[in-house]
Amino acid sequence: MWLFDRDLWSEIFHTLGKNMFRTFLTMLGVIFAMIILILLLGSANGMSNGFDKIFAGTASNSLFVWGQSTSEPYKGFERGRRIRFKIEDAEILKKNIPAIETLAPRIELGSHRGIVTVYRNGRTSGSAVYGDYPQIDEITKKKLVAGRFLNNNDIKQSKKVCVIGEETYELLFDKGEEAIGQELRINGVFFSIVGIYKPNDNINIDGENTVFIPFTTFQKAFGSGDRMGWMAISVEPNTKVSFVESQIKTLLKNKYDISPEDERAIGSFDMSEIFNNITAFTMVLQGFSFFVGIFTLLAGVIAISNILLITIKERTKEIGVRRAMGATPKIVKRQILLEAIVLTAFAGLIGFSISIGILSGLDAAFGSGEEFPFVNPMISIPQFLVSFFLLVGLSVLIGLIPANRALKIRPIEALREE
Repeated sequence: MWLFDRDLWSEIFHTLGKNMFRTFLTMLGVIFAMIILILLLGSANGMSNGFDKIFAGTASNSLFVWGQSTSEPYKGFERGRRIRFKIEDAEILKKNIPAIETLAPRIELGSHRGIVTVYRNGRTSGSAVYGDYPQIDEITKKKLVAGRFLNNNDIKQSKKVCVIGEETYELLFDKGEEAIGQELRINGVFFSIVGIYKPNDNINIDGENTVFIPFTTFQKAFGSGDRMGWMAISVEPNTKVSFVESQIKTLLKNKYDISPEDERAIGSFDMSEIFNNITAFTMVLQGFSFFVGIFTLLAGVIAISNILLITIKERTKEIGVRRAMGATPKIVKRQILLEAIVLTAFAGLIGFSISIGILSGLDAAFGSGEEFPFVNPMISIPQFLVSFFLLVGLSVLIGLIPANRALKIRPIEALREE
């Protein structure tokens, strides 16, 4: 097979090695082009991974629903009626909307974002106090520093236990003091601390100065009855959150006699919108990076074509001799194309190696940071293969220009040139 012809490759490398300095300068354009392409793609991937890290622990297919005040009169009810959900609503929604994967009812002590004074040994903390089910941890994951989170046994037995945030711990305890097993007091009721958490580095819904207690314990300790403040909900994969949100509001509006046109009575927040916007942003960024990289590569490959055109003119006599000795146009064209491919492929691999080294340095410097959203800025294997074969394809197309120029050289005229 001609591709494994040692003489052919020997001649190619001999031709390229005649003027090493010029060959190197020719490759520089492709080297820098590949560096730019890989750095852009890697940086875009690093940004995407960074966003994934920031939002890790928060269900991307989740939403939050709460009651507000009506904005329209309906069925004899006046405008401004306060909508207060009941715990039975959670069961109604789960029963009638199969797309709901997890539903965690929640109630808060005091008004919305109310602050409650928490006591311990003469020290106080103005904290948010929530009655929760363990399922809330599946939607907004907590990083436990010590102990555990609420569990189903706490719910069944209405245990007087709680999980506190790091800020709450700092206000109520001395640094290094053991908190697990200690008690604190909320509105005259004592709770035993079973866990300490810190929020994920994402959308901070709960804050750090927060106390979580079992929902059933909250009902008995603070007399909340069957009231429910709001619901954290995650939906089944491949299901649009907005569609489930619409179903939820329709059911609740029917139950509480709310006008179908009333958009204010039931509040909601679709977390998937944030994730979808971020995903769209990273995809546009990756597409833009690839678009810029392609034209940069094209500029580098054109430079190689121009140099090959110059070398064709310098090798006029050589090509004429080869043609006179029986070399067919196909053989001459093949050699010129292979020279273009070898130059661009070798330059591309050098650029790829340099760019990977730069990206590794960036990852080492910023990848472990808590704030800078730049994690593992490497390209994927498909991205590398597409980039490399695109480079080779461009080299073939551009290499056709000097190859066709070589075919126009007539053997007799070439031999007469000198």
